[in-house]
Amino acid sequence: MFKKFIHRPVLAIVISLTLVFTGLLAYRQLPISQFPEIAPTTVNIFIAYPGSSADVLIKSTIIPLETAINGVQGMRYVVSDATSAGEGTIRVIFEPGTDPDQAVVRVKTRVDQVMPLLPDLVQREGVIITPVQPSMLMYVNLYGDDKNFDEKFLYNYAYTRIIPEIQRIDGIASAQILGSRKYAMRVWLKPDRMRAYNVSAEEVLAAMEEQSILGRPGRIGRADGGKSQSLEYVLTYKGRFNEADQYKEIIIRAHEDGAILKLGDIADVELGSEFFDIYSNLDGDPSASIVLKQTLGSNASDVIDSIKEKLKELEGDFPPGVSYKINYDVSSFLNASIEQVMHTFRDALILVALVVFLFLGNWRYTLITILAVPVSLIGSFFVMQLFGLSINLITLFALVLAIGIVVDNAIVVVEAVHAKMEESHLKPYAAVQEVLGEISGAIIAITLVMVSVFIPISFMSGPIGVFYRQFSITMAGSIVISAIVALTLTPVLCAILLKPHDPNLKKSVFNRFILWFNGRFDLLTNKYAQLLTKIVNKRLVTFGVLAFFGFGVYFFNQILPSGFIPNEDQGTIYAIVQTPPGSTLERTNDVARKLQKIAEEVEGIESVSSLAGYEIMTEGRGSNAGTCLINLKPWDQREHSVTEIMEELEEKTRNLGAVIEYFEPPAVPGFGASGGFSFRLLDKTSGVDYQEFEKINNKFMDALKERPELTGLFTFFAANYPQVEIEIDNQAAMQKGVSIGKAMENL
Repeated sequence: MFKKFIHRPVLAIVISLTLVFTGLLAYRQLPISQFPEIAPTTVNIFIAYPGSSADVLIKSTIIPLETAINGVQGMRYVVSDATSAGEGTIRVIFEPGTDPDQAVVRVKTRVDQVMPLLPDLVQREGVIITPVQPSMLMYVNLYGDDKNFDEKFLYNYAYTRIIPEIQRIDGIASAQILGSRKYAMRVWLKPDRMRAYNVSAEEVLAAMEEQSILGRPGRIGRADGGKSQSLEYVLTYKGRFNEADQYKEIIIRAHEDGAILKLGDIADVELGSEFFDIYSNLDGDPSASIVLKQTLGSNASDVIDSIKEKLKELEGDFPPGVSYKINYDVSSFLNASIEQVMHTFRDALILVALVVFLFLGNWRYTLITILAVPVSLIGSFFVMQLFGLSINLITLFALVLAIGIVVDNAIVVVEAVHAKMEESHLKPYAAVQEVLGEISGAIIAITLVMVSVFIPISFMSGPIGVFYRQFSITMAGSIVISAIVALTLTPVLCAILLKPHDPNLKKSVFNRFILWFNGRFDLLTNKYAQLLTKIVNKRLVTFGVLAFFGFGVYFFNQILPSGFIPNEDQGTIYAIVQTPPGSTLERTNDVARKLQKIAEEVEGIESVSSLAGYEIMTEGRGSNAGTCLINLKPWDQREHSVTEIMEELEEKTRNLGAVIEYFEPPAVPGFGASGGFSFRLLDKTSGVDYQEFEKINNKFMDALKERPELTGLFTFFAANYPQVEIEIDNQAAMQKGVSIGKAMENL
């Protein structure tokens, strides 16, 4: 069958060119990532219940939602968190491979069943259900070096001018500004004035809702089927108030005697921010922190390039003194990693070419053999696309290893043709014909044996299985393509390029070197054969050597450290700040600023972005939580590694009055929030005593700190948040016409 390709060399060349072209097309379309997607599908539910404590939020909202969601199809487990700021999150973790859109639909169906049972304020604020995207793609700071540009201005500028443009970029799943500094009219009520006029907050809210409205008066002069009108008018109303003076003129009460109580009489009104929940700055300058995440399956490098191009385009319209800085960019480490792999790929290809050239001793043989490598490896990209793989460090590693394997089939063909030409004194064409009839079955058998080694690995399950699947399919695909090349292109090139053996060939310096090398190699081979002859019948020696190596494998397997994926220097450090429970946002911001100034003096650090009120590990908010994103200089511009810089920061920030821990980004993006590992301590007792549970949790943490192999230990659980319990005399309150519900709403 394969002899037909000798008669039709163009067909063999076209087959190889087709493999190359389809591989190149696949390469342009394949997503590029650091590692395969192994993170399980997760659906996040965000709940806001303003004014509630963590305990109230759990009892009134989180428990009913968890009860309804529990057991949803494909769910593995569910976790929840509640903060004293009246915010909570529920995360539903599904089996790996679950479609995110289907997971959201399943969860929303369960949530809708219990929505009428939740507090009215929770229903109004909204229960936001979103699929959790992979970890952060980029972190961009919009900052101003002018005092006129505060966080409020920067937030609203980014919200109206930058975010809409970035959200239209293909591959962007979410573009979020941390915190909320939207322009809002802030009404500061004066309790003493309100008491004097006997006005409640409920009455103020009702007046504002009735008088600051978007009116729809309709039209006059419309046809009524009777007498015609001369003109038809559209009635308009000036709409909702947008100036502080307009709000001050809102009438709270109006009496028949002409007395009018206005909002300005009992409150101060000013244009400010909707919330003051997060303080953000970059190297001491106010900033708007933008977090960007990509869609599943998108090409990270292409998305990041598009974002950078768009930001450069938008920068031309920035107000003077406003600029942006990319503090975290996953493509920096990704590109550096891929570049190192490509260097390894280049070195391996050169090394293989030199070895083949050294042993075959002819540039024609070497050229024919090496041509099989690019055809096989480029064609492997088509196989990768066929099976839904991506270009990542695992698949590139497989291609590097495949260089030494895919060349074997071509070497077998070339060596067989060379031997046939020398032994039978045949011309290349005739030698190739005979060789194909003799070794075609052997090449097919070798290929099937090699593939059978890797194919079973692709059926492994779990996160480890995802890694091995990508590795095994890439290897198997390249091996199969190398067999096709060896049985089609390689014989044709042998027939075209090789020349008959010339016994009278002039002995050049190179030929003499090859003869000398072959002589020394034959001598080494003969000595090895003699050694085998002496020990082949000595079973004790043979099995002794086998037992020695077996024991060595077992021994070193026990003492060598093990892990999932080794942490690498990604050029970024997360600093988590935890001030004592009850600390104000301003105190946390002060600690974060001090850490920022210390970090800026450390060698190797390029910039520091500070966030007070936001914690990046769980993406939660709280007045006693903070995060600093420390961006390191490029690897070739600093002397210290990320571990050494973290150790220096730990030493210099011990006495800032807060718990500060430093972490690296996760080794596998999307698989965890940082390096290391986390787990949950479960209280399975019948009672619910948060204070007692906190004591157990602290004892457990103290025990962990005694382990020498653990560092950077911390917990987010805290039951000692300062609280003031309100006791209401219900009888006295009702006698005065005040219900407990109205009292709570006024507070």
